[in-house]
Amino acid sequence: MNLMIVEDEPRLRNALAFNIPWEEHDIEVVGLASSGLEALELVSRKKPDIMLLDIQMPEMDGLTLLRELRDRQELDRLKLIILSGHDNFAFAQHALEYGVSKYLLKPAGEEEVLAAVLEARAQLRADLEQWQRRALLEQRWKDNLPHLQHLFFIQWVGGKYAEQEVLAKSKELYIPLKKEAQIAVAVVDLDPIPEEETRFRQGDRELLQFTVQCLAQELLPAPACWGCADADNQLLLIFVVDEKRDPKDAMLRVHAEVAKLLSQTKEVLKVTASAGICAGTGTLAEAPHLYAQACRALQERVIYGHDLAIPYREQQAADGHGMAVAVQQSLEKALEIALETADETKALELLEELWEEVFTRSASSDEFHEAILYVSGFLTRVIHKQGWTLKKIVGEDIAYFHNVRLLSTKMQTWSLLTRTVRHIARFMREQRKTSSNQLVKDILHLLEEEMDQEITLHTVADRLYVNSSYLSRLFKQEVGVAFSAYVLERKMERAKSLLQQGQKVYDTARLVGYRDVSYFTKVFRKYWGVNPGEFKG
Repeated sequence: MNLMIVEDEPRLRNALAFNIPWEEHDIEVVGLASSGLEALELVSRKKPDIMLLDIQMPEMDGLTLLRELRDRQELDRLKLIILSGHDNFAFAQHALEYGVSKYLLKPAGEEEVLAAVLEARAQLRADLEQWQRRALLEQRWKDNLPHLQHLFFIQWVGGKYAEQEVLAKSKELYIPLKKEAQIAVAVVDLDPIPEEETRFRQGDRELLQFTVQCLAQELLPAPACWGCADADNQLLLIFVVDEKRDPKDAMLRVHAEVAKLLSQTKEVLKVTASAGICAGTGTLAEAPHLYAQACRALQERVIYGHDLAIPYREQQAADGHGMAVAVQQSLEKALEIALETADETKALELLEELWEEVFTRSASSDEFHEAILYVSGFLTRVIHKQGWTLKKIVGEDIAYFHNVRLLSTKMQTWSLLTRTVRHIARFMREQRKTSSNQLVKDILHLLEEEMDQEITLHTVADRLYVNSSYLSRLFKQEVGVAFSAYVLERKMERAKSLLQQGQKVYDTARLVGYRDVSYFTKVFRKYWGVNPGEFKG
């Protein structure tokens, strides 16, 4: 610790400086002054920690010196000990006003002076430790300040704070807001990543969105604009407008700056983003309303497309004639038949007709999402009718069926619907193939088990409760030969095997379903080129 002694009496000044063992207590005397003026000059150069100060001195007394040091802001973290020959209450009162820690009366003993200095040093150390702790807390506060500011913005637009709370909280978080200030709100979100995009995947959206936020901080710096991620991980922008500025001019500036941000996003990231902008400026208390407008405007990109800054507009009331009237029942039924017959090409053609009837007539995002609900509900019914679960057919796309608001563009919606139709058609084909395979297996098993019976296409069709024409086509498709040809082949193979085993011609004919031996002989000779009796021999 550094000590300065200010005393006009030379003998006492030297005694204080050289008779007390300061070094033993790690205290260094860095300056001796005989007057207030001399001390004033030394303080700036020596920066003492503790000052031992006389009150009455020539040229400038001790209290005047303290007043000068206070005006120069030199009293911060400087401990003062007054050494005075006057037991004057007024002096002591003034000394306390300057933060003097000890007031000693002359003649004070050396031990008493040393004890006062050591006590001042202890106080200074305690003050420094407290200051250090406070500085660490302030640093931690500053380190967490961006997070706290972002939380404040989200809660503000979420309607948590009244106007006075907004002002108090913003001051606490170093956000300069005036009560009379006007604000505008915009919300920016990346457009869906196209399926053909190879550089990024859907899982990269969070990182891309963060990059957009960083870009916004560069282009739209605080305090004119504050930005952060909102609860839906969209970029929330709060523009602070000078209350003296014309609101229309202010909104033109907001639109221009948001458009520039979208343009830079496209240029830097090679992906597009869209924005919703509130209708106009408002007060601090109107932030939740302005935010709701911006979010509502952003939803309209399903109508207007992506890569746009969309202003909020009041929605016209629906006229009551909509999708249910526009969509023909025959079109819906035709699409269902195409799906159930696994005719993917026809199903996609009908889906496109349905799209033209339903989606292109939607005048707002609400109507568009109503249309999505209708079509997704129809496809869900088709899926459930087959006994399948929605998750099994659509996979990760199930999130869109649970929340159609996740569909933010027409392209994204059309892609989802076409994927779903293709999935349904594929599962239908697989199911038909599985069913066909089982049916053919049943036929083959029946033929082997009842080889001694007369087997025709119609009798088998009746036994299996299917149409004979369908059975004929299915059998040839799966086995590769016509039903009658296959039956003949199996009967002749069995007859040959029985004859080789020593069976009589008559018994062989009966075992392969021929009651007329002569007819069996005729068929056998035509198939194998020899009579049954000759083959046996």
